[in-house]
Amino acid sequence: MIDPLHQFQITKIIPIFIGAWDISYTNSALWMTIGLICVSLFFYFSLKKEAIVPNRLQACAELFFSFISNMVKTYIGKEGIVFFPFIFTLFWFILMGNLLGLIPYSFTYTSHIAVTFTLAIIAFVAANIAGFKKHGLKMFHLLLPNGIPIFLAPLMIIIELISYLARPFSLSIRLFANMMAGHLILKLFASFTAMLAESSLAVLGVIPLLLNIGVTGLEFLVAILQTYVFTLLTCLYINDAINLH
Repeated sequence: MIDPLHQFQITKIIPIFIGAWDISYTNSALWMTIGLICVSLFFYFSLKKEAIVPNRLQACAELFFSFISNMVKTYIGKEGIVFFPFIFTLFWFILMGNLLGLIPYSFTYTSHIAVTFTLAIIAFVAANIAGFKKHGLKMFHLLLPNGIPIFLAPLMIIIELISYLARPFSLSIRLFANMMAGHLILKLFASFTAMLAESSLAVLGVIPLLLNIGVTGLEFLVAILQTYVFTLLTCLYINDAINLH
């Protein structure tokens, strides 16, 4: 039986220690680097020869640019355009982690809570900095929705505070859990296929093989959807902070 959790194990490729600090280059960092290279090459070759009438590669790059730009303008507003580089980078970082993880023998760095929580905390802190910079202490109005009776204010403030502080946790857990669960299912079906292929019931191995193909297609859609959900919620959180909605 293949260990389905082995695929999430972080291994050191280049051990690097600075005193007691272990900053070794791992398989997770390797696939982050590969993702960076893939995105850089994509935009380099798509925009290398810009034309008024774009070719297919340039049109694809412009489509992504317009899609994320429209997302920022729609869910944050004109003030949110300063966050476009951050949202754009966040989108591609997550998308590459999700899609590259579907390659056999690769590593899905977005399946680790340490990575997704770090991204969520960065987004959460950035939203709060922008909110306090614009509104100062009025930022705390987020904790008391309009129209709440004064006698319910203490209770509502506690509820809203807990809900607000839970945002980075829910944001990170959603992404990591979806990626981890999907890859576990893929690994389990693959192990069932291998086990049946080596038994006298080899013909039955077609069943988990077909299921694996279907789950792979589903995982491809989930990879794109979870990238969109993470960046969309980040935009909404930034919108709440700077527009106090």
